[in-house]
Amino acid sequence: MKAIRTDEDVQRELLKRRQFLTTAGGAGVAAAAAFLLPGKANAVAPAQLDNTSGDTAEQILTAALIAEDLATVFYYNGLRGMVIEDPSLAGPGGTANKISSTGNAGNVSYLKAALIEEGTHATLFRNLLNSNVPSSDPYQTFYFPTGTFDTLGAFTSMLNALEDAFIGAYLAATLEFAQMATDSRANGVRQPRATGGYYGAHELQWFSQVCASILGVEAEHRVLGRDLSNTVPPNQYVYEQTDGIATVFNGSASAVAALTPFLAAGSGLTAYSLHDAVSGSQSYKIAISGTALPPQPPARGDGQ
Repeated sequence: MKAIRTDEDVQRELLKRRQFLTTAGGAGVAAAAAFLLPGKANAVAPAQLDNTSGDTAEQILTAALIAEDLATVFYYNGLRGMVIEDPSLAGPGGTANKISSTGNAGNVSYLKAALIEEGTHATLFRNLLNSNVPSSDPYQTFYFPTGTFDTLGAFTSMLNALEDAFIGAYLAATLEFAQMATDSRANGVRQPRATGGYYGAHELQWFSQVCASILGVEAEHRVLGRDLSNTVPPNQYVYEQTDGIATVFNGSASAVAALTPFLAAGSGLTAYSLHDAVSGSQSYKIAISGTALPPQPPARGDGQ
C-alpha cells in the first residue's frame, strides 16, 4: 500500500527545493543555463542601456516555454492524482471526467481550464521559438515533492507557490521586453530571433504585452487555487507581487533560479513526464474563450 505523505511533508520538501539556490550558490543557475539559447544582442555600454540584466529575448521566451511545460505537467497530474477524489474536487470515487454525487464539478473545471490555458501558452512560445513539437522542448521530465498530488492541501500549497513564481517571472519579462524595445530603438541593441534576423522594437513591445496578458491568467489560477483551499480572501493582493524575482534568466534572483529545483531528480521527489501530460490533456478538454492574442503594434521604422 502506498504511503501517503502529509501536507506538512510536501510543504517541507517544497521549502527545501526553493532554498536550493541559496545552499548551492550559483551552481543551480549555471546548470539551468544549459537549456537556454546563446543569442547575443549587440554590445552597448551598460550605462546606455535600460535593460542591464544580460537576458536576451530568446532566453526569456525559452524560460517561459519551460515554465509553461512545468505548469502543464502540474495541472495534468492534479486532475489524475489521488487529490482529485477530494470532496472539493471530484469527490470520493470520482474522476476528473466523472464527478461523484459528493464532488464539485465547478472546482474540477477550474483545473481543466488551467491545464488547457497553460498548454496553449506553451504552444505560443514553441511557435515563437520556431519549434512546434513538444518532444523537442528543452525538458521532458519535471520533478515534484512526492505526495504533491495526493491531498488537496499539498496540491494547493504547490499551486500557490508555482503561480506566485510564474506571476513574478512574467512581471520581470514584461519589464525586460519593454526595456529591450527602448534599447532597440534608442541604442540600436537588436535582439536575434530564432528564425534568423532580428526582432523589431514593435515586436519586443508586443512580447511585453503578451507577457502581461499571460500574467493576468496566472493570477486567476492563483486565486482559484486559494479558493479551492478555502483561503480567505483568495484575492488578497492589491498589486501582484514579484515573489523575489528580479530578472528572467541571469542572477540568483531570476525566474530560472525558481525553475531549477523542478528540473533535476533528487531525494523525496517524483518524476512526471511532459509527453504524458501533453498527450493526456486531450482527455480533459473544456470550452474556454479569450483565445486571441493582443494585437501587435505597428512597425515604425524600428530596424526590423
